Amino acid sequence: MASLRTFLEQLPDDQFLTLSERDLPLDYFPTALVLALERQGRFPVLRLDHPAGFDTPVVANLFATRDRIARMAGVGPGQFYQAWTRALSHLLPPVMVADGPVQAVRQQAPHLDAGALPISRHFEEDAGRYIGSGILVCKDPDTGVRNLSFQRLQLKGPDRFGASLHSRGHIWQHLNRAAELGRDLEVAVVIGGHPALYLAAAAKVAMEVDEYDIAGALLGEPVELVKCQTLDLEVPAQAEYVLEGRLLADEHEDEGPFGEYTGYSTYRSTRNVFQLSAITHRADPLFLDLIPGYSNEHLLLARSPREAQVFLRLKEAIPGLVALHYPKSGTHFHAYVSIRKSAEGQARQTLMALFGLDPYVKFAVVVDDDIDVQNEQEVLWALATRFQADTDLFTVPKVLCNRLDPSSVDGMAAKMGMDATRPPGWEGERTRLPADAVERARAVIETL
Repeated sequence: MASLRTFLEQLPDDQFLTLSERDLPLDYFPTALVLALERQGRFPVLRLDHPAGFDTPVVANLFATRDRIARMAGVGPGQFYQAWTRALSHLLPPVMVADGPVQAVRQQAPHLDAGALPISRHFEEDAGRYIGSGILVCKDPDTGVRNLSFQRLQLKGPDRFGASLHSRGHIWQHLNRAAELGRDLEVAVVIGGHPALYLAAAAKVAMEVDEYDIAGALLGEPVELVKCQTLDLEVPAQAEYVLEGRLLADEHEDEGPFGEYTGYSTYRSTRNVFQLSAITHRADPLFLDLIPGYSNEHLLLARSPREAQVFLRLKEAIPGLVALHYPKSGTHFHAYVSIRKSAEGQARQTLMALFGLDPYVKFAVVVDDDIDVQNEQEVLWALATRFQADTDLFTVPKVLCNRLDPSSVDGMAAKMGMDATRPPGWEGERTRLPADAVERARAVIETL
């Protein structure tokens, strides 16, 4: 069955950086190493075999390239959007099994020690050791539909974590509803499932959709689930770790700061508490970590499903849509769009539709279909040569945004749209080279 291990086994050896030296520090060092490699344009999967103070190997930087993310969905480079569209059209529900590797070792309260897990401290400003790689599984208190999401968890004690439900998404609504019913919200934290589970958990889909169904569709096989030991929840049988517990309805305490995807440390928190009731794991577990902050991994994991989802919905309104790209330079707040324009006004229509579909986006540029939106230099060139600020720019003030944007005010930000498509009566023509000259130049470069 598909698991984190089977995925890692199928990756080429040249995609790994394995450090077998003993007692390499777990705090700060993996983050520093991954970010230094990024600056060199290198994005290997990092594995620490013997992190100092722990017996469990740690794997990180798995989601740092688009090609690996496409592989997680069972497709080749550049085909993730198609895989995502197929998955949403052919959901595959999970199946229950009696037992699984994730429950080979079982610990229940009061005999718990979450501090024995190789949980990292990533940045100097972090309030403590954080789990950022946990998929939180819960159920709608009214309908029972499962939800998978990511929320940061700060280790507070052997059986206690601080939590911030910073997206204020479905889990936030479920906790509020549970509180209205006078109870805590049961939550299981899955660490180290097949990467397709992570992509599904990062999706922004309707509350009625079970993200396990999306993961199964991406995998091409149903996700095997087992019942939790202390909760009425189901978790992946092939995962590495599961932390069972409850988000407390009537208890709050300080949590944070934490280095978020914006590149800033933030104290902003919903100040929730996650109380453990059990820990289960494989007999020889791996611990999957996510490099947080302004890292390729952190941004791509969240951005890839969002790009695909928004592209799918935007294409319904804009038939001439060609491509959509969220550049790393804009964290999750900038977007570049290319269209095949057939009438004036389509660029602005595209921008307004995009702003409505994704509240995170506050700056977007629309270009013609001859511009590669994944090449930021080309987008900037289009702005330099096809855009005039007095006619091709508009703003929308005070729109709902992501609260982690440090420049936002009271949860609101302005939107700015820029039309960098060719205007009517355009006479400019891009310079070109003969195909044979380009090919010969490429052949010469390969010999250098």
